[in-house]
Amino acid sequence: MTGLLGALLPAVPLVAGLLGLLLPPAPRHPTAGAGSGDRARRVAVALGVTGAAGALALAVALLVTVDEPRETSTTWVDIGGLTVTLGVRLDGAAALVAVAVTAVALAVQVYSIGYLRRGPHDDVDVDHRYPPYAAQISLFTAAMLLVVVAGDLVMLLVGWEVMGLCSYLLIAHDRRLPGAPAAAMKAFLVTRVGDVGFLLGIALLGVSTGSFRIADVLAHDHSGATLTAAGLLLLAGVAGKSAQFPLHTWLPDAMAGPTPISALIHAATMVAAGVYAVARLYPLFTAAPVTLTVLGVIGAITLLLGALAATAQDDIKRVLAWSTVSQLGYMTGALAVGSPSAALFHLLTHAAFKALLFLAAGAVIHAVGTTLMSEMGGLRRCMPVTFWCTVVGLGALAGVPPLAGFWSKDGVLTVAEAAAREGTGPAPSWVGWLVWLAGLVGVAITAWYAGRLLLRTFFGTPRLPLVQPHDPPALLRWPVLLLAVPAALLGLAGFVGAFADRLRFPTVPVAGAEDGLVHLGPGLLLPLALLLVGAGLVVLGWRRDRTADPASALGPLRPVFARAFRLDDVQHALVVRPVRALARVARTGDEVVVDGAVEGSGRAASALGAGLAALHRAALPRAAAGVLAGALLIGLAAALIGGTR
Repeated sequence: MTGLLGALLPAVPLVAGLLGLLLPPAPRHPTAGAGSGDRARRVAVALGVTGAAGALALAVALLVTVDEPRETSTTWVDIGGLTVTLGVRLDGAAALVAVAVTAVALAVQVYSIGYLRRGPHDDVDVDHRYPPYAAQISLFTAAMLLVVVAGDLVMLLVGWEVMGLCSYLLIAHDRRLPGAPAAAMKAFLVTRVGDVGFLLGIALLGVSTGSFRIADVLAHDHSGATLTAAGLLLLAGVAGKSAQFPLHTWLPDAMAGPTPISALIHAATMVAAGVYAVARLYPLFTAAPVTLTVLGVIGAITLLLGALAATAQDDIKRVLAWSTVSQLGYMTGALAVGSPSAALFHLLTHAAFKALLFLAAGAVIHAVGTTLMSEMGGLRRCMPVTFWCTVVGLGALAGVPPLAGFWSKDGVLTVAEAAAREGTGPAPSWVGWLVWLAGLVGVAITAWYAGRLLLRTFFGTPRLPLVQPHDPPALLRWPVLLLAVPAALLGLAGFVGAFADRLRFPTVPVAGAEDGLVHLGPGLLLPLALLLVGAGLVVLGWRRDRTADPASALGPLRPVFARAFRLDDVQHALVVRPVRALARVARTGDEVVVDGAVEGSGRAASALGAGLAALHRAALPRAAAGVLAGALLIGLAAALIGGTR
């Protein structure tokens, strides 16, 4: 029965998505075929919401029924000693992540009904492609759920790649925006770079094991070189999907997509897939400590890079995007110091408060018509529901007790401190120091930019006085209100032993500091002090001049942080330009050499034919002379040949 539930979990949204793709798009103009367009939209809404709700019900059923790891599989392909299976691998962690994925997906489906609706004053129907949009969300959800429950690396890879395709389609949904297609292409190409390594890592493990079944791969006695090589290749894919340095540059640009899609990508699907994949295969990484060392360095850099970049953004969505990059650094840092449980705990709480923040930001954008905080301000009184939900989300992001993010972030810092001071992690102790110190600095910076976002958006005087904002309608308001509950309270679940036990993997030894998900003690004081420092600095700066941007205090560093240390430009100079130059050389070679040879041979044949045709059309005397000359030459050749004999 459990195996059937696991198989149905990705199948339900998959079927809803495939059926939704058969629906026609709504007409671009409200008067053209309005009846059929409205009918298609209603069916798309029903399919999307039903698929997400059904998947959520199945995930909850799995969470209730799965009390120990279970696996069902059947051989699909056996070629040359390599076995590919179809099956599911279920445990408590998979059930909890599945609940998070489906809950966010359902919230996004409901929220999108109101967010992607043509308003009475819109001169362009922005909603005429709603049926494929809803279907693609369902396929996106199914792909992530396949990654969650897959019992075979090939199945996991299928879900991994389908997510990449769906992200491309969804980011580029609103094609009227000039940046959307380019952002979608960038996300697709950057993640593909990492996916090449991910594919090679899976192939290396499969060939070494003789099977792609995850249980077989984990049980096999791999050589050290194989584990190191495969682990580093897998980390390339993780860096792409989970936006880790240096493949993080696609995620902020992906904000060109609709805001609900930003919530879906950032909260519970694409960026969480890399962290979950490492946790799923964690015994392989602990057996090759160099891979965790690399992961720790990447995570610490990503944590600080994302936090610093978030301090100088004016676009509210880009602030949240860079905060996602930073929070993913906490998760990969927890994995590097030996605690997949702490990483998954922060993944779950982050899914709740980041989905809340993006949907609340969407409500603000829906009300004021801009994403720029410099054009907002004074929204606290006219949008009280959105304001208080944003306070909860930003508090959880910054780690304000007792909100969810406080407990999960403290869990990461505690295991990092233990790895640094006591050497309890699988990586060298200096990796623990790096992750711990980066995490502490990140606490202060996160509190600063979270406070700046709140002050610039909801306090002060309105900077667009002609706009009359208000709280969103029910379809947008209720998903935000419901997500505020886990954003506030989910961290307290860490005190429940059954919840903590579900986040532990039976194949992963418990680290010395991992006796529980939450920790009460003197170690909480330092993060809290840094939190107060960051929040206090931004409030003091704002009180001096309530019309000025607190980011002006960054001085000459502000443009550097706003451009994220110009790493995008570095990638463009080192990768994009050389690749384009190579493409131009290849195109020139193809056109000049290959096409030139083919077209040249054709022109030569045409010229020879033209010459022969001219001779064929020659006058009779010249033709007779040619015949006689030919006969003479043939006779002369025959005489010479006969004479030589």
